Amino acid sequence: MKKVIAIVEKDKCHPDKCQLECIKYDPLNKSGGEGFHIGESGKSEIASEVVTEMHKLSAKKCPFEAIHIAKLPEKLDEDPIHKFSINSFELFSLPIIKENTIVGIIGRNGIGKTTALQILSNNLKPNLGKYKDNLKNEDIISKYSTTWLGEYFKKLFNNQIKVSYKPQRIELLTSVYKGKKLRDLLKTEEEQKLAKELELSNLFERNVEELSGGELQRLAIVAAAAKEANVYYFDEPSSFLDINQRIKVARLIRSLSEKGSVIVVEHDLATLDYVSDEIQIVYGEQACYGIFSQSKGVRRGINEYMDGFLPDENLKFRTYPIVFSEKPIERIVSQMVLVDFPELKKRFPSFELKTSSGKIHKGEVLAIMGANGLGKSTFLKILAGLEIPDSGKIETLKLSYKPQYLNGNIEGNVENYLRSAAGLEFDSGWYKTNILEKLNIQAILHNKIKELSGGELQKVYIAACLSKQDVNLIAMDEPSAFIDVEDRLKVAEIIKEYVDKKEICAIIVDHDIQFVDYLTDSMLVFEGISGKEGHVFGPVSKREGMNRVLKNLNITYRRDKQSGRPRINKPGSQLDQEQRHKGEYYYLV
Repeated sequence: MKKVIAIVEKDKCHPDKCQLECIKYDPLNKSGGEGFHIGESGKSEIASEVVTEMHKLSAKKCPFEAIHIAKLPEKLDEDPIHKFSINSFELFSLPIIKENTIVGIIGRNGIGKTTALQILSNNLKPNLGKYKDNLKNEDIISKYSTTWLGEYFKKLFNNQIKVSYKPQRIELLTSVYKGKKLRDLLKTEEEQKLAKELELSNLFERNVEELSGGELQRLAIVAAAAKEANVYYFDEPSSFLDINQRIKVARLIRSLSEKGSVIVVEHDLATLDYVSDEIQIVYGEQACYGIFSQSKGVRRGINEYMDGFLPDENLKFRTYPIVFSEKPIERIVSQMVLVDFPELKKRFPSFELKTSSGKIHKGEVLAIMGANGLGKSTFLKILAGLEIPDSGKIETLKLSYKPQYLNGNIEGNVENYLRSAAGLEFDSGWYKTNILEKLNIQAILHNKIKELSGGELQKVYIAACLSKQDVNLIAMDEPSAFIDVEDRLKVAEIIKEYVDKKEICAIIVDHDIQFVDYLTDSMLVFEGISGKEGHVFGPVSKREGMNRVLKNLNITYRRDKQSGRPRINKPGSQLDQEQRHKGEYYYLV
């Protein structure tokens, strides 16, 4: 099979806004052949059989970074299982489903994880790379007749397999079920039992559009888990959930393996480690192609992913390893106070928030952690002026705020949106280098906001938050949601660099404990009774804050001996007891 492929990201290709550089500089066109040209779709395209590595010149010249020339692994000798159109993303394999086993899937965004789940759940029909043909079910079954996939597709197409699928984009439920109350959606005995387990029972009179992100996530998980199915698919089930909820959801998902097979796509390494029996890594090139590795043990699989090297396949898919520190990293922070907030009170009909006074210093990144429903987002909204406290007065802050819930229903493209936020700064070299390029947004500037993926939308909102001029505080609510492990660390670096460069400070609300550890300097810990009352402890050091949060949640973490990554301890295990006795719930000091 051909080892070099050309990918044209159609949503990034704008022939009406460029000089057709891909055609002009195409070496095949220059020699009298036909290489890149404008196809029937009005976008650039090239016949797959004529693509060579020389076409990297065309890709390099594209001003929108819409073209990629990808070299496939030498050992790959199979045709794609799915291809959307000419010069589009190619998926070469699917995760292996194992009976009564939970298979965890990890990989970059844009590499085929969700596409694979849609195929296996019968929401997308694979075309075997023949995107122009209308393949019959028999063609697909025949293609894989000698593998487990042949039997699986046969049963799937004949409705002999029942599947349950929890999608990634849970925020879309608010429009699909607008006006519906939870009691209208969770009617069966099993649904109500699981709703109680995940603490949704007290929300049955709420409309779906009134739910928080964490509540929507738990609703989607309950709906998927309550179904009688042979295979359960969960796409990013931990987004918007606090640490305790992630563990409860992981235990619920683990219980499903007693009656069927389970596949979980997840970016939170600690949750993935806790929920999985085996790991399969998706590797390839973003937006170009994706391949699933063979199954590996959980510890080995996650560590190989962090290393960026698959020994069994003898394949390096990342040029650098991901490394976590076992001890809290102490940064030198200025003593100059930039933000000084007083004691605050905010009352709602069924909830009250009380916060102590605090200070944030120049160059400091302050984390806010604690269970959901304790007022973390409310506190940020008070600082941003979106909520007025009943007691205590916030001086007008020069603040830029990124909300938890992202509105993707915005007219216009990414460039217009960011220009309106950044003003003249948008055209500066600094902005291009430190915001657009580092967040990988340069390539999607002409894309419509409405057509962005969850991860792309998150990064655009982060960029917008970092675009506002003349601020001394940036506040972000769950910036790690929907983005993969590599991008989470990149986002953390960008925020730290931005805070240092602009000599400002930041407040970050997030539940990814590794992201918080990597990014922040100090912590506010929110405590209380979820949904009823919240109060604040701190600011305190990161070590003290982590210990307090995890003690409240009754969880300890150990460190993997090879990689240093945090792993959740089994309650009552020797390590769990030792760490509780020392009072060290997260760091090894």
